[in-house]
This record gives sequence, C-alpha cells and structure tokens, in this order.
Amino acid sequence: MSTMFADTLLIVFISVCTALLAEGITWVLVYRTDKYKRLKAEVEKQSKKLEKKKETITESAGRQQKKKIERQEEKLKNNNRDLSMVRMKSMFAIGFCFTALMGMFNSIFDGRVVAKLPFTPLSYIQGLSHRNLLGDDTTDCSFIFLYILCTMSIRQNIQKILGLAPSRAATKQVTNDELQFGVAMQLNSPHLSGKTSNMNDFHA
Repeated sequence: MSTMFADTLLIVFISVCTALLAEGITWVLVYRTDKYKRLKAEVEKQSKKLEKKKETITESAGRQQKKKIERQEEKLKNNNRDLSMVRMKSMFAIGFCFTALMGMFNSIFDGRVVAKLPFTPLSYIQGLSHRNLLGDDTTDCSFIFLYILCTMSIRQNIQKILGLAPSRAATKQVTNDELQFGVAMQLNSPHLSGKTSNMNDFHA
C-alpha cells in the first residue's frame, strides 16, 4: 500500500511537471505572440459586449435587434476558431513531447497498480483504466488513466494561477480541443498502443 501511495504521489508530481512544460512550450509558441494577444483581447471584448446585450434584450425585441446579436455571436465564433488555430502549433509540439515522454513513463509503471479506484469504471473505460494490469480487479488503476485524470485537472489550474487561462468565451472551445488532442496523442503513442486487447473497447 505504501508503494502504491508513493506511485500516486509521483504521478501527481509528473503531471504537475508536464503541465508546466506544456505551458512553457505554449508561452514560447503562442502566448507571447502579438497575434494571440490581439485575438484574445478581441474575444474578451466581444464576449463582454455580447453578454451585456443579451442581458438587456427582451422577448419582445425586434427581429433586427436579434439579428445583430446573431451577427456578433458569429463573429465571436470565428475569432474563437482563429484563436484555436493559433494554439494548434503548440498543441502539436506538446503532443509530440508527451509522446516521447510516454516511453520513459511506461517503462517505469508498466504492469503496476498505481492506485485503487473508489468505483468500478464503465466497461468501455476499463481498457484504459486497467491497461496492461494483471488480474480481474477492475478497481485497479493503471498509470496512464491516473496520469490523464491528473493532467486534465492540474493544467487548467496552473493556467489560472499563472494568469494564462483562455477567456471564458474561448475556454469551452479551445481548452477542450487541446485536452482531447493531447489525450489522443498520448493514447496513440507507439509505446502504449497494441499492448492490450481492451483498447478496442475504449474506442468503441
């Protein structure tokens, strides 16, 4: 049990370090660029303007007023998309870095139970949560499952602490796309794929 607890703490520490690395890469490639700063400021400005208009509009508002809001929503959506595209190059760099790191982490934790889940995962998640583990106890947790859970929660908090979090309007689109891309890159790593027959269940 003490070894398992030590593994859990180590994985949390690894997640913090890789999250900081990811933010460092993103800062170099994205955050410090004039294009990102301009788009982020524009999205925040449009978001606040749109929220104010939605608060003041009534159900009896004219069609012209509603069309104005629709145009602003479309403009905000386009700027969010542009913001997401600017961040895309950092997402590729982060994905490739994490793929390389997975080889080292997998050699350390492969086949080891790093935590006990307080619940039984759904069947299509067990291919990930029980990856490369012996036995039939589905509450046993693999390294990759705990690492992904930690990374998803820790990185967003680090962004908030460092003041690098996307605007509220952009968060839903940009951050979720990035997380999904990062997880996909990690799962498609040659160091992790093809080692368990349960992986097909996860993708189903």
